[in-house]
Amino acid sequence: MNKRIISAFALAMALVVNAQQSDGGLSPDMLQSIKQSYQENPSDKAIRNAIGGSDLKKLALNQDNLKEMDTYFSHKVESKGIADQKRSGRCWLFTGLNVMRAKMIAKYKLGSFEFSQNYCFFWDQLEKSNLFLQAVIDSYKKPMNDQLVEWLFKNPLSDGGQFTGISDIIGKYGVVPKEVMPETNSSDNTSQMANLLSLKLREYGLQLRDQAAKGAKPAALKKSKTEMLGTIYRMLTLNLGVPPTEFTWTRTDTKGNPVNTKKYTPLSFFQEYINDDLTNNYVMLMNDPTREYYKNYEIDLDRHRYDGKNWTYVNLPIEDIKEMAIKSIKDSTMMYFSCDVGKFLNSERGLLDVNNYDYASLMGTSFGMNKQQRIQSFASGSSHAMTLMAVDLDKDGKAKKWMVENSWGATNGYKGHLIMTDEWFNEYMFRLVVNKKYVPTKVLEILKQKPIRLPAWDPMFANEE
Repeated sequence: MNKRIISAFALAMALVVNAQQSDGGLSPDMLQSIKQSYQENPSDKAIRNAIGGSDLKKLALNQDNLKEMDTYFSHKVESKGIADQKRSGRCWLFTGLNVMRAKMIAKYKLGSFEFSQNYCFFWDQLEKSNLFLQAVIDSYKKPMNDQLVEWLFKNPLSDGGQFTGISDIIGKYGVVPKEVMPETNSSDNTSQMANLLSLKLREYGLQLRDQAAKGAKPAALKKSKTEMLGTIYRMLTLNLGVPPTEFTWTRTDTKGNPVNTKKYTPLSFFQEYINDDLTNNYVMLMNDPTREYYKNYEIDLDRHRYDGKNWTYVNLPIEDIKEMAIKSIKDSTMMYFSCDVGKFLNSERGLLDVNNYDYASLMGTSFGMNKQQRIQSFASGSSHAMTLMAVDLDKDGKAKKWMVENSWGATNGYKGHLIMTDEWFNEYMFRLVVNKKYVPTKVLEILKQKPIRLPAWDPMFANEE
């Protein structure tokens, strides 16, 4: 092909590209039409003036929905003491430990009690570091721009998680009382430590890929990884403290009187006071209308240990999930629960209600997507875990409202809790973990299906704390 033909071809392609850009861009005629569609009236000007100096949520606050909040619940699991995850993404951990501590407090008639979140978090961060490094070794033959490899290096470590972290970490390392390994500044405020750990893990990940590509044997890679994890362990101890191997603890009654004093290991403490098979006794449920119901799903690499269990769940209609939730609460058993907490939250009242804010009237337009459409368009997804603990039922046994124990401190929301209307529950609830004894046989049978495998970067699971 000669130069004239090449030049003509290039010119033709340029004309096509320019035509496409012109057709899809904002032309002067389109801009004129768009501008003419807005004819400011006194009402619009008043709104514009108000928005210019005010918070949109305050302006959209629905005054008709500010009547006195009903805080009565027909069925409620009692709890003692509200935890505070501070500036960290450990809601999954606080939620799981809150479920277990409620059982322990009730069984042993304790006063206020907390497990050490810091102790579990330490092992969570070490296990996740190993998960990343081993996954890098496993995928070393893939190019750096492969989607899995990119995802790994974008997400080497996180303080977020879900219920698999409870089963993976506590099942292996046990638990200790909060006073045995209290919080530190780095556990309360995780971002700086997380940035340094992630930076180091990325560096190590590249080194392991290079070693593997040059033909390093599995034993040599394992040795290198072990040395790298030694550095990560040291960084964790400097930030979080040294996790105890044994400790002495005195159990007291509701009045603070000592009952007994014993020496424990973290695992023996778990076995004595919890003694639950966290991996096999619970069913993880999801309400995701973008996927087929009554199917079993598994998310790849969505676990907290390399040798742990991926998040595997049954996708169900919301009403099926409610039935199990009600059974559990009636039997005084709290549940791990997650939702899109930021939507229509009135944090001052502690109320989650789709009628809290009237953005439609403020903006003069409707926001009409349903739950399925919001998920498909990345407008909504599970973002925060809390402890489902109460439901208010009408005379026909249908839920009117729900309440969760949160981990944002006792002064946040309604005395540290959030109350949600049943309509809000329908729209923004996503995950629930239920003891198998409250799960009907038809759902347990679904667990026998071979799970449909979803990739680690699936948008439904990308943003949960």
